[in-house]
Amino acid sequence: MTMQIKKLVSLPSRSGRHLQRYNQGFRQVVGCIPYRIRKSTRSHGTLIEDLEVLLISSQKSTRMMFPKGGWELDEDIELAASRETLEEAGVIGSLGDKLGEWIFKSKSQEKFHEGSMFSLLVTEELDVWPEKNVRQRVWMTVNEAREVCSHSWMKEALEAFVCQFTPRQRMEEEPLSSCRLELCKAEDLRMSIGTQSTDEKDVDCYLIS
Repeated sequence: MTMQIKKLVSLPSRSGRHLQRYNQGFRQVVGCIPYRIRKSTRSHGTLIEDLEVLLISSQKSTRMMFPKGGWELDEDIELAASRETLEEAGVIGSLGDKLGEWIFKSKSQEKFHEGSMFSLLVTEELDVWPEKNVRQRVWMTVNEAREVCSHSWMKEALEAFVCQFTPRQRMEEEPLSSCRLELCKAEDLRMSIGTQSTDEKDVDCYLIS
């Protein structure tokens, strides 16, 4: 897959919706939380303090977020996540497990989307990438990312990512509220949206798996 991704470096970002995937009317998008591990003197284990995550700016504003975009019919979900991360953030890496799926309301389109997020351990940071001229990328600590990420569903994905690095003993002694995300069935959620208010504060995002 790495060779497939590297071939995309010199190509423009994909555009248009003719290959866009939909699931029961929900546009499917996929993205990554790119991260790196800072040098640590710890003998074993990685803690949250050792991590940095990469955020990018919106094309049209200074709002910060994690890279994501449409999942298309001619690619599997892992390739789509890696491709979007390369196109928007200019990094390549080792894709981890899926962090979850969320239904969220697009602030620009006033429509509901279904988003999936992965972790991605960055192994290469490119100097040139398709959206270099329209985005900024910034490495941040996890706490900084919690403050500046503009999408609440991405913040939930960040907390799911954080839980992967939370020592089991600490979780048992001091459970993180962010790790106790309430799960709900996707089918029940899709049916309930039709009766929900369309106010963003009411229907910003739902974790479905």
